Amino acid sequence: MQAADVRAIVIETLAEQQRIRHDDIDAVVLKAVATTLTSFGIDEDDRRELRADFQHLRRWRRSVEQAQSYTFKAVVTMIVTGFVGAVWLGIKATLGK
Repeated sequence: MQAADVRAIVIETLAEQQRIRHDDIDAVVLKAVATTLTSFGIDEDDRRELRADFQHLRRWRRSVEQAQSYTFKAVVTMIVTGFVGAVWLGIKATLGK
Protein backbone atom coordinates (compact mmCIF):
# COMPACT_ATOMS: atom_id res chain seq x y z
CA MET A 1 0.00 0.00 0.00
CA GLN A 2 1.15 3.44 -0.80
CA ALA A 3 0.62 6.67 1.11
CA ALA A 4 -2.05 7.82 -1.36
CA ASP A 5 -4.01 4.61 -0.83
CA VAL A 6 -3.81 5.00 2.94
CA ARG A 7 -4.93 8.64 2.66
CA ALA A 8 -7.89 7.65 0.49
CA ILE A 9 -8.94 4.94 2.96
CA VAL A 10 -8.64 7.35 5.91
CA ILE A 11 -10.62 10.04 4.08
CA GLU A 12 -13.31 7.53 3.13
CA THR A 13 -13.51 6.21 6.71
CA LEU A 14 -13.77 9.73 8.16
CA ALA A 15 -16.47 10.65 5.67
CA GLU A 16 -18.47 7.55 6.58
CA GLN A 17 -18.14 8.32 10.30
CA GLN A 18 -19.30 11.88 9.62
CA ARG A 19 -22.37 10.61 7.73
CA ILE A 20 -23.22 8.20 10.54
CA ARG A 21 -22.81 10.98 13.12
CA HIS A 22 -25.10 13.31 11.12
CA ASP A 23 -27.72 10.57 10.80
CA ASP A 24 -27.60 10.03 14.57
CA ILE A 25 -27.92 13.76 15.24
CA ASP A 26 -30.85 14.02 12.81
CA ALA A 27 -32.62 11.14 14.54
CA VAL A 28 -32.12 12.69 17.99
CA VAL A 29 -33.33 16.11 16.83
CA LEU A 30 -36.38 14.62 15.14
CA LYS A 31 -37.25 12.65 18.26
CA ALA A 32 -36.78 15.74 20.48
CA VAL A 33 -39.04 17.86 18.28
CA ALA A 34 -41.69 15.14 18.14
CA THR A 35 -41.55 14.72 21.93
CA THR A 36 -41.83 18.47 22.48
CA LEU A 37 -44.80 18.81 20.14
CA THR A 38 -46.47 15.80 21.74
CA SER A 39 -45.98 17.34 25.20
CA PHE A 40 -47.89 20.38 23.93
CA GLY A 41 -50.69 18.10 22.75
CA ILE A 42 -49.83 18.30 19.07
CA ASP A 43 -49.71 15.05 17.14
CA GLU A 44 -47.08 14.49 14.48
CA ASP A 45 -49.85 14.02 11.92
CA ASP A 46 -51.22 17.53 12.56
CA ARG A 47 -48.32 19.35 10.92
CA ARG A 48 -50.48 20.85 8.17
CA GLU A 49 -53.03 22.07 10.69
CA LEU A 50 -50.29 23.44 12.92
CA ARG A 51 -48.76 25.30 9.97
CA ALA A 52 -52.19 26.74 9.08
CA ASP A 53 -52.68 27.80 12.70
CA PHE A 54 -49.34 29.60 12.75
CA GLN A 55 -50.11 31.30 9.43
CA HIS A 56 -53.46 32.44 10.84
CA LEU A 57 -51.77 33.78 13.97
CA ARG A 58 -49.23 35.67 11.85
CA ARG A 59 -52.00 37.26 9.75
CA TRP A 60 -53.89 38.18 12.93
CA ARG A 61 -50.75 39.72 14.49
CA ARG A 62 -50.05 41.76 11.37
CA SER A 63 -53.64 43.03 11.24
CA VAL A 64 -53.47 44.05 14.91
CA GLU A 65 -50.19 45.87 14.28
CA GLN A 66 -51.73 47.61 11.28
CA ALA A 67 -54.77 48.63 13.33
CA GLN A 68 -52.47 50.05 16.01
CA SER A 69 -50.62 52.03 13.37
CA TYR A 70 -53.87 53.42 11.94
CA THR A 71 -55.12 54.27 15.44
CA PHE A 72 -51.91 56.14 16.23
CA LYS A 73 -52.14 58.07 12.97
CA ALA A 74 -55.79 58.92 13.64
CA VAL A 75 -55.02 60.19 17.15
CA VAL A 76 -52.14 62.33 15.91
CA THR A 77 -54.36 63.71 13.11
CA MET A 78 -57.11 64.59 15.59
CA ILE A 79 -54.67 66.34 17.94
CA VAL A 80 -53.08 68.34 15.12
CA THR A 81 -56.51 69.23 13.68
CA GLY A 82 -57.73 70.38 17.11
CA PHE A 83 -54.62 72.47 17.65
CA VAL A 84 -54.84 74.09 14.21
CA GLY A 85 -58.57 74.74 14.75
CA ALA A 86 -57.86 76.38 18.11
CA VAL A 87 -55.15 78.56 16.57
CA TRP A 88 -57.51 79.50 13.73
CA LEU A 89 -60.29 80.47 16.15
CA GLY A 90 -57.77 82.49 18.22
CA ILE A 91 -56.60 84.36 15.13
CA LYS A 92 -60.21 84.92 13.98
CA ALA A 93 -61.21 86.21 17.42
CA THR A 94 -58.19 88.50 17.61
CA LEU A 95 -58.80 89.95 14.15
CA GLY A 96 -62.54 90.27 14.75
CA LYS A 97 -62.15 92.71 17.71
